[in-house]
Amino acid sequence: MRPPANDPLHAVAVVIPCYRSAGSIGRVVAAIPAGIGSIICVNDASDDGLAKVLSDLAQNNSRMTVVTHERNRGVGAATVSGYRLAFEQGARVIVKIDSDGQMNPAFIPDFVEPILAGEADYVKGNRFFDVERVRQMPVVRLIGNAGLTFVSRASSGYWNLSDPTNGFTAIHASVAQLLPLHKLHERFFFESDLLFRLNSVSALVIEQPLEARYGDEVSNLSVGRALLTFPFLHIRNFIKRIFYNYFLRNFDVASLNLIAGLMLSVFGAIFGAQAWIDSLRTGNPATAGTVMLGATPVLLGLQLLLAFFQNDMARVPRGPIHKQISRLRVLVSEPEAPAQEPK
Repeated sequence: MRPPANDPLHAVAVVIPCYRSAGSIGRVVAAIPAGIGSIICVNDASDDGLAKVLSDLAQNNSRMTVVTHERNRGVGAATVSGYRLAFEQGARVIVKIDSDGQMNPAFIPDFVEPILAGEADYVKGNRFFDVERVRQMPVVRLIGNAGLTFVSRASSGYWNLSDPTNGFTAIHASVAQLLPLHKLHERFFFESDLLFRLNSVSALVIEQPLEARYGDEVSNLSVGRALLTFPFLHIRNFIKRIFYNYFLRNFDVASLNLIAGLMLSVFGAIFGAQAWIDSLRTGNPATAGTVMLGATPVLLGLQLLLAFFQNDMARVPRGPIHKQISRLRVLVSEPEAPAQEPK
């Protein structure tokens, strides 16, 4: 049974990327609030009988649509497929949750409320809001998330996020349509890559406290592969973000701080290393002047780099952009007034 059209949640679509979750997807779908207008389950070529489970669920749930990938493409690609169908269905807000049952669908209304109220463009879950619940997280996962948090902040530019890798998200459909969805990482780096793309359009991202439920489910993420690939992907996004924001689109004092800081730090480090090598080779200790000539540029460079990062942290987007998108579309779609014939 579909919710009434006047219910604000009717314009919300829930996208669920599904892979090897035949045993949990039924509970996830059943827990989605009744007011939600659409449920899109994307079967990413799962090999555990998921197709039959989804087919049975769809027959008994008029809100549910199933999308099937012919080959396994990853959680990012599955989410994008769900986004595209949500666009076609006319969704105003798109929520993404996982199919393993760790995310409580009861929080969906809390996630979409700031977007429907015009207070945010993108909402992410924050599992670290309640310290007592944090203690319930597996230690390995807690340590891994702590390490990823800093690099995710640096690469995305959203220094205000405490749980940037969380997969419980909600996005305004008009903002999602601004993004180059075909360029997003197709697998587990998707969440971090999406934040980088959101920063490129200055979207306002906020966090919503939630609880995560951990049972006996097995993550499909390969820790070894993540350790080998994620750092390079974060570095790539960080360099691209800095180039876009501080050189291509804008050039200001922060840009000068970055250039001067890097040049001074590199010069001081190279000069100091060369002087140290010469001192070892000749056996003559470096003079005070030589030490200062190497140390001073490094100290000045670090100060300038700290000033740059302080500026970068202060540039976190503060206002939602979907209102501007809506106004622009209204102006573009309004037909020109017919010219009056002269009397």
